[in-house]
Amino acid sequence: MSGPCRLVLLLQDLCYGGTQRHALELARGIDRARFAPELWSLCKGADFAPEAAAAGIPVQWITDQRSVSFRSVLALRAAILRERPAVLMPLTAVPNIWGRLWGRLAGLPLVLGTVRGGGNIKRQHERFLAPLAGHHITNTQALKDALLKLGRPDHAVTVIRNGVDTDRFSPDPDGIGPVRKVVLCVARFVDDKDHPTLLAAFERLHARMPDAELWLVGDGPLKGRFEFAARRLECGRNIRVFPGGPNLVPFYRQASVLALSSLREGLPNVVLEAMACGVPVAATAVGGIPEVVEEERTGRLSPAGDPEGLARNLERLLADEETRERMGRAARARAVEDFSLRSMVARHEELLDRLRQP
Repeated sequence: MSGPCRLVLLLQDLCYGGTQRHALELARGIDRARFAPELWSLCKGADFAPEAAAAGIPVQWITDQRSVSFRSVLALRAAILRERPAVLMPLTAVPNIWGRLWGRLAGLPLVLGTVRGGGNIKRQHERFLAPLAGHHITNTQALKDALLKLGRPDHAVTVIRNGVDTDRFSPDPDGIGPVRKVVLCVARFVDDKDHPTLLAAFERLHARMPDAELWLVGDGPLKGRFEFAARRLECGRNIRVFPGGPNLVPFYRQASVLALSSLREGLPNVVLEAMACGVPVAATAVGGIPEVVEEERTGRLSPAGDPEGLARNLERLLADEETRERMGRAARARAVEDFSLRSMVARHEELLDRLRQP
């Protein structure tokens, strides 16, 4: 009798991020009698490594470099040829490009493609590389539709939405809600998140609600530039910036509303986490966000790049406590019903079992 199927989740790094968290939760929750999950990382970013070790998930560092280089790409090829896993599931753009290429050239039994971000169709060169994947997994219907437009057959793309630990991400057990008007944004400081639009929206909001606060949690290459810009504004004293970290629950429980000003998205984990904590969402209507945030029920949506629209939605939520609490309860109920970790893991197990059948 053969042992569990060796499943490699290939990432660019294990730094704090939604896709890295998704990979960790999938590896932690998948049935170990059927699958032997591993995390492979092209680079040395290791924020999630202790959690992986505690869960007994093997981690293989392809290189000890801090960023992807030609050396990383060649080292990945050598690792694939040496280890020959039964299933290779690359996540994020660079692993999807090189993982699929080397995996197919090595003749691995099953090489998947994943598309989880709004800009990844282009970044991963799906127009040209999609046929290298035996099957695609997306986390939104919008991303599946984009792949179908490129010619992928419907049966070759499966939507599996993200899952969230609704026991861990939950409202305060003592029923203590936010005591200040806190607008929370949890996002990496990168172009896709469009922090300048959020900053412009908060300027407008602060002029109407001087006691409103903006809390930003995250890291990324543009963080220093944003902090410099925020300090120069009159509302800058009401803006607080925190580093990313593994425990975001205290931030969600102190927030009145979660704000996202993204230009492109897949299905942001932070939206599901905030909803599970009973926090309504004011976000841009991009990617899979409209599939999760129901207008006037669990939050409010505005077009990307529209600071006035975002400011107006934030103001309406902060000014109406009754509506905010009603939306928070509905958001929590939706997260529990439709976005559990168990459901996400089970759908991956079912798909992998089906794809591995002769």
